[in-house]
Amino acid sequence: MGQYIIKRAASLVLTLFAASFLVFAVTEFSPSNVARKTLGPFALQSQVDILYDKLGLRDTLAVRYGRWLGVLLGLKADPLQDPALGLQFKDPRGDRYLGNFGYSTLYKAPVNDVIWSRLRATAMLAGIAFALIVPVSLALGVLAGMREGSGLDRTISIFGIVATSVPEFASGVFLVAVFVVTLGWLPGTSPLDSGSGWPIWTQLVLPVTVLVLYDAGYVVRMVRGSMAEVMNKAYIRTAVLKGLPMRDVVMRHAVRNAMIAPFTVILLQINFLISGVVVTEMVFAYPGFGRMILDASLFGDIALIEAATLIALSIAIVTQLVSDIGYALLNPQIRLA
Repeated sequence: MGQYIIKRAASLVLTLFAASFLVFAVTEFSPSNVARKTLGPFALQSQVDILYDKLGLRDTLAVRYGRWLGVLLGLKADPLQDPALGLQFKDPRGDRYLGNFGYSTLYKAPVNDVIWSRLRATAMLAGIAFALIVPVSLALGVLAGMREGSGLDRTISIFGIVATSVPEFASGVFLVAVFVVTLGWLPGTSPLDSGSGWPIWTQLVLPVTVLVLYDAGYVVRMVRGSMAEVMNKAYIRTAVLKGLPMRDVVMRHAVRNAMIAPFTVILLQINFLISGVVVTEMVFAYPGFGRMILDASLFGDIALIEAATLIALSIAIVTQLVSDIGYALLNPQIRLA
């Protein structure tokens, strides 16, 4: 098992480096525009020319990537800290430290000061949603799979299809119309500001509900399909014919084997809940990670786009590693392959 984990971790680390190079190449492929995009539209041409030389934009893409990676790892100084640029910006951490993502021209602050607060906000939203999605999806999926073709199965299946089919913005608008406009029970926006007159927890109710409805529908269908397949296996019929209580058959034999396929799907929902909730955050004006990526893309904030994409990739890779380990524990044949 240890060798399997080391092999998978090494493979995913190489994937991260390859993906980071692609991200860097996509965002900085136009050498003539990188300095201007980095400094913003109002920077002086003299500042742009100085930064162009400081960044070595005439070098090859591989050399520039190595320089960018050196700044990120704290091995090289951040060129934006050069006094010759005349920028009104000084990072209190200095011009060389581990995890230096540079300076955000959109928020006029170091990227680290912007991105981690937004990531924490989205992590809180995602954590609450995930804590609800998993038990609800498992319970409904197992119940539907146990009684394939029954009225309960059809009802749960219809719920899963409808919940997944309705876009997030549509369900968000519907919930706002009911609970904000008609009933007045909840706030229509979620700025995470207690000074808005609404407690923080009330501002999380609608965004969390939208995510749970949209995501749970998909996971329920996956669990239901896997559970229904396992319940038709010969060893399940044998256990029932031997007189084992149905509760023991389901909990000791069916559920564990039924979770092998959906396990990876469930963990991959973490990626969606971190970087794929742009629509939900925009509908409710939530100051999260996904909304920040959209704003940075529209503004052309290269440093922030690179940092956010790299963090999203890291989360995806770590999630994939945990998923592979869990899958191997549930299915020993994977470890022997």
